[in-house]
Amino acid sequence: MERTITFNGDPNIGVFARVIGDIAIIPPESSQEFREAVEQALDVECIPTLIQGSAIIGSLVSGNSRGIIVSGLATDLEIARFSEHREIMRLSDTMNAAGNVIMANDTFAAVHPDMPTDVAQAIGEFLKVRIIHLTLGGVKTVGMAGVATNKGVIVHPRATADEIARLEEVAKVPVGTGSINMGSGLIGTGLLVNERGYIAGNATSGFELGRIEDVFGFLE
Repeated sequence: MERTITFNGDPNIGVFARVIGDIAIIPPESSQEFREAVEQALDVECIPTLIQGSAIIGSLVSGNSRGIIVSGLATDLEIARFSEHREIMRLSDTMNAAGNVIMANDTFAAVHPDMPTDVAQAIGEFLKVRIIHLTLGGVKTVGMAGVATNKGVIVHPRATADEIARLEEVAKVPVGTGSINMGSGLIGTGLLVNERGYIAGNATSGFELGRIEDVFGFLE
């Protein structure tokens, strides 16, 4: 199976789509090729919608099997497109680009280090996970500097030993470093992954794909 693709010619597929367990939220203008590739690679249902009128879905949505967190600027009509699949929480704080500032699975959520404590606690209660304020390789937008599933976590290649150790303590799954699209440390910008499979931006090298397969346990 082909493991790489673009979104309308852009390899940064994680900016435009977000996979949360058995669903993938994608922009309405997604090509049939993109939609079918995501559905096949990850065994998900694709839900087309904009978020706050924008196609950068991956930057604006996060969550786990228990709920979806979305920018507070999203409209009721947009949210209605996927609300039947999960409970919904809106981020009304100024730090509301959920996909950029939250990396979560069913055990933990790492959040932007400057996120207010009360907002972080509310996220933890909503997703029923342990919360950790974290940077990855000094990058504060942890939702793009790393990607988590219930089988593994892959993070920015410059993540420090201390950052990885703090993450390992809460994640309870293998944590490894990697890159995407020929060296980008913002791995969330070019990777869609769940427990069933993955697909990456088409600039991703074979070595980078191998690292993804290793961390998430897809190697045969």
